[in-house]
Amino acid sequence: MSTSVHDVVILGSGPAGLTAAVYTARANLAPLVLEGEPSSTSDQPGGQLMLTTDVENFPGFPEGVMGPELMGRMREQAVRFGADVRMERATRVDLSTRPYGIWVGDPTTAEPTYQAQALIISTGAQSLLLGLAHEQRLIGHGVSTCATCDGFFFRGQDIAVVGGGDSALEEAIFLTKFAETVTVVHRRDSLRASKIMQDRALANDKIRFLWNHVVDSVEGEDSLSSLVVRDVLTDERSTLPVTGLFVAIGHRPATELFKGQLQMDDAGYLVTEPGSARTDVVGVFACGDVQDSTYRQAITAAGSGCMAAIDAERYLEALHHSAS
Repeated sequence: MSTSVHDVVILGSGPAGLTAAVYTARANLAPLVLEGEPSSTSDQPGGQLMLTTDVENFPGFPEGVMGPELMGRMREQAVRFGADVRMERATRVDLSTRPYGIWVGDPTTAEPTYQAQALIISTGAQSLLLGLAHEQRLIGHGVSTCATCDGFFFRGQDIAVVGGGDSALEEAIFLTKFAETVTVVHRRDSLRASKIMQDRALANDKIRFLWNHVVDSVEGEDSLSSLVVRDVLTDERSTLPVTGLFVAIGHRPATELFKGQLQMDDAGYLVTEPGSARTDVVGVFACGDVQDSTYRQAITAAGSGCMAAIDAERYLEALHHSAS
């Protein structure tokens, strides 16, 4: 059985991947989209928005839209223009020769499942969670990993942020625009954040610090009602009555497949040329959270998906021109 060769293969189906699919499909490139598998934690079909309830900051939806609905509509749009979207997960890629090989299923087979003249990587990044019971169930119901996305919903409420780095303090400071109080829960008695971020947070009257504490459990049926926190020095447990919990302990980009083949930064994010989606391998492009450790928004992911599609289209046009 011969391996099918595609002009464009897109790995991932979040806002970046599906936007890239819309643009490449409209350019008559018939993209193949491997959207991932529901059982996989690293490449959930539809991306992290599938775990989000109300999305109120995506342009064009003045009344807001549910995350899964938004992703479903983006998927339908890509399919309408001719994208072939398959619920499959890449298990191996070979970027040493073009067309590039993509394996689905058993990665040890000799022949790849698909080959691509251009590859667009939009596998995203996974927010690190605390690993607590009910934490996943309460995502979108009081538990969040994105203050910019969800802070508005906590106006006038008492909420908590877990973490001690710059990201945690940035989230805490941002959340004071909406919340009555923000309690930063940190397992140590000092912060890892930069001095300027510490000074800003410590000077903010709405921010409180719960030092030497960790969150042991999240409580609530339909929505978060409180946290059980534990003093790491005394092992004493207490209840923290908050209706919002923002977990800011980092993200893990889904780049395991590309180690040793593509340039990455120290945190594992794919490196792209400034002002483009091009990686250090010709014909391979990256977009969305897999290469963005700064913004991590649906709209910026969609924008970079557009960039990747246009870069891929121009690359293929030049490739076909040189071959003719």
